[in-house]
Amino acid sequence: QLTILILRVITKYPHLRYYQGYHDVAVTFLLVVGEDVAFQIMERLSTDHLKECMEPTMDKTSYLLNYIFPLIHRLHPALCEFLDRSGVGTMFCLPWFLTWYGHSLNRYRDVVRLYDYFLASPALLPLYLVATIVVHRQDEVFRTDCDMASVHCLLSNLSDDLPFEKLLQEATELYEKFPPESVEAEVKERCKREVLRRQQEDAMRKALVSKRARANNPSWVRRLRAWHVPHYKLILFTASIAFGFYAYLRGTPDAIDFVPR
Repeated sequence: QLTILILRVITKYPHLRYYQGYHDVAVTFLLVVGEDVAFQIMERLSTDHLKECMEPTMDKTSYLLNYIFPLIHRLHPALCEFLDRSGVGTMFCLPWFLTWYGHSLNRYRDVVRLYDYFLASPALLPLYLVATIVVHRQDEVFRTDCDMASVHCLLSNLSDDLPFEKLLQEATELYEKFPPESVEAEVKERCKREVLRRQQEDAMRKALVSKRARANNPSWVRRLRAWHVPHYKLILFTASIAFGFYAYLRGTPDAIDFVPR
């Protein structure tokens, strides 16, 4: 039934792309309301709330995830600065957003409660919930080493005792106070800095590879290789011309006296 449900949506909207985690959303509705109603829900979500996730690439999804940092900064500037220094990025909450937390929570009642709330909420509310969850866990974060691996390991695991009713209320209030358009400029600036950082890292990596290559190949070896390839071709070409001319002379009666015997 799950496969049929997913195929019904993808077949009706061929421009949509299945992503890893889509089945977590689909199976939850399938179990709660059955195939027919689940199809209607998934059809609507796939063309609305989840449409950016169903693009051919993850570029738009990655862009949306960057909303969490301006929101965390609004709630707790010091915590946001700590997360930035750690370099944790946004990957820790990617499965939360893609699956509406369904893949990351152990308790079924928490999953269906969040799904019920998200159905009646704006599309980006799951990201506002990310911000409130991270701030709620600030004490744990500050006790963790400020490095990417440690912070990612901590945040990517959701505990079973999170007070979701309180967190959902806080997320809704945060959305009303700071709607997406109010932080969009910061998101764009953050994405630009991230692109620049990656370009700098790529340039440094290429420079390091080039430096190692030069160290493994002394200058005289490089000059020999540079001379060898074109000169080898020139010698081969000259020899071919010489042999061809010799064969021509051998086959020409008037030139017999010029051919050595």
